[in-house]
Amino acid sequence: MENRLKNKNTKNADVWTAVQHLHKAIAAGGVDPKLLALVHLRVSQINSCSACIYASVTGAKKAGETDERLHNVAAWREAPFYTDAERAALALAEGATRLQDGAQGVTDEIWEEVNAHFTEEQIHAINLEIALTNFFNRINRTVKEPAGQTWG
Repeated sequence: MENRLKNKNTKNADVWTAVQHLHKAIAAGGVDPKLLALVHLRVSQINSCSACIYASVTGAKKAGETDERLHNVAAWREAPFYTDAERAALALAEGATRLQDGAQGVTDEIWEEVNAHFTEEQIHAINLEIALTNFFNRINRTVKEPAGQTWG
C-alpha cells in the first residue's frame, strides 16, 4: 500500500499542537498506559487501520505489555488474560466505535460496568483515547498510511 499524500509532513502546527494537548489530557486521566494501548489496538482492529495496529502493538510492548495479551485482544471476551476493568474498557471501545447502521453503541449495561471500575476522570481519558484513535484510523485509512512507516 502506498500513501496517497505526496507530502506527509504538513506544516499545520495548530493541528499537531491540538493533538499533543489531547494526548496530555488522556495521560492526565490516570489510566494505565497498557490499558490505553489495548483500547487503541482494539479500536484500530475494528477499523482495519494497519498503521495504528502497528503503532498500538509497538507502544504496548514498550509499556511492558505481553505478546499473549496483544495477540488475544481481538477475542478478549473469550480469552482469560484480561481483568474485569480491562473488559469493561474494551466493551466501551467497541460500543463507541461501532456506531454504524443499527449497532447498539454504548449500552447502559456497558456504561454501568465502566462506572464500576473507573473514576469519571479515567472514563473521560478512555473515551478520549477511543475518539482520538477513531480520528487517526479514519485519516490513515483515507490516505492509505502503510503500517510500519510512520511509527517505530
